[in-house]
Amino acid sequence: MEAPHPGAQSPGSGSNSSGAEGSSSGESGSSSSGSQGGGAEPEAPSSPGPGERQAADGHEGRPAKAAGSAGGLAAPAYAMMEDCLLKKIEISVAEAEKRTGRNAMNMQETYTAYLVETRAVDSQGEGQCSPPDSLWRRYSEFELLRNYLLVNYPHLIVPPLPEKRAEFVWHKLSADNMDPDFVERRRIGLENFLLRVASHPVLCREKIFNAFLTQEGGWKEMVNETGFQMKADSRLKALNATFRVKNPDKRFTELKHYSDELQAVISHLLRVRARVADRLYGVYKVHGNYGRVFSEWSAIEKEMGDGLQSAGHHMDVYAASIDDILEEEEHYADQLKEYLFYAEALRTVCKKHELLQYELETAAQDLTSKKQQCEELATGTVKTFSLKGMTSKLFGQETPEQREAKIKVLEEQIHEGEEQLKAKNLESRDFMKSAWADIERFKEQKNHDLKEALISYAVMQISMCKKGIQVWTNAKECFSKM
Repeated sequence: MEAPHPGAQSPGSGSNSSGAEGSSSGESGSSSSGSQGGGAEPEAPSSPGPGERQAADGHEGRPAKAAGSAGGLAAPAYAMMEDCLLKKIEISVAEAEKRTGRNAMNMQETYTAYLVETRAVDSQGEGQCSPPDSLWRRYSEFELLRNYLLVNYPHLIVPPLPEKRAEFVWHKLSADNMDPDFVERRRIGLENFLLRVASHPVLCREKIFNAFLTQEGGWKEMVNETGFQMKADSRLKALNATFRVKNPDKRFTELKHYSDELQAVISHLLRVRARVADRLYGVYKVHGNYGRVFSEWSAIEKEMGDGLQSAGHHMDVYAASIDDILEEEEHYADQLKEYLFYAEALRTVCKKHELLQYELETAAQDLTSKKQQCEELATGTVKTFSLKGMTSKLFGQETPEQREAKIKVLEEQIHEGEEQLKAKNLESRDFMKSAWADIERFKEQKNHDLKEALISYAVMQISMCKKGIQVWTNAKECFSKM
């Protein structure tokens, strides 16, 4: 599957993860599904590549302090422009801490706070390393930041946050949002979110984002003072545009269908992976029974005892290794979940375009109606049935002065309508140009990330199978020595 075809430099396949916050704040980022025959990504207009891309630490890979580099996982590449924020500072979410406190309703709550650290890249020169600047953030503050970016940059694919609560988990994994493993994976996901925003060619320049990294006190008030909530399009308005737009842009329609299918495919893949993990866990643990039986057997044998005891030990080690293997698998699952949530980010851009198109069509229809009214008043002929036409027949025609006054008002409204239509056309063109450029950037990022994640997952599976072969090879040698 290829994605729409626009821009250039992009982050790489971050190990998106999950974590927890207490009983307050809601979940960010779930997606809906749909389908379109073929499932191919729409083509986009060609656009110039935004300059030379460089990796943060001099090679293609994550910046020095990478998000979610959990023991041998695929290292995503964060490609950046020369003036990208990630070229100037290192960003990490260093740790998570469980806390209790009072919420807005003065009720006791338990939540998780995350330590965000930043350090200037220049400060690491000449063998010196200054201590990082740090501050604590709650998950709800990450949500507020993303909502602000969504409202103020509707033409961009804003990176998603990690899940609020665990989804697509195999039954032995805790779905508790305060579980330490879950919190750790979410910490990695939040770091990945910050790195993606910091490496984005547009979002990295946002003052509110920079303040999020450096200003602990008063940041929420600063965001709310921007009044961004007033600019947010209501869901009802967006839904109305979806069903009433007459001439939707084919490329955005195809992109919307593609995002639906991407979400459906990744959801299915995650469900399959969870079922496989359940069965794999059972198979590995059953090997522990081999170990117990061989050990018991060795107690009643003289010549065969040592060989059976050694074979049992190998089986026990093999059975115990599955916990670490499946924990590593969860990080790959989190990378796929990130693109599950990216599908919703794609749909958000499409919905905004539908709303702009609907407003454009409404403005054009209103202008046409006013021009027709003006023409009817000027000629004295009514081309369509109207209440005004019936009124004039019942109570007589308007005086020339009245007609002139109405024509003058209509001409002013027509002029305003033409200006409004021009503005809407310009807004729509600018939106499409910016959106497709960012879609191209996202396409490059997605192709790289998912390719690396799938290859790394396959390598991990191969390694796991080799360990199984080695265990039975060792057992064979033990049996041969009996």
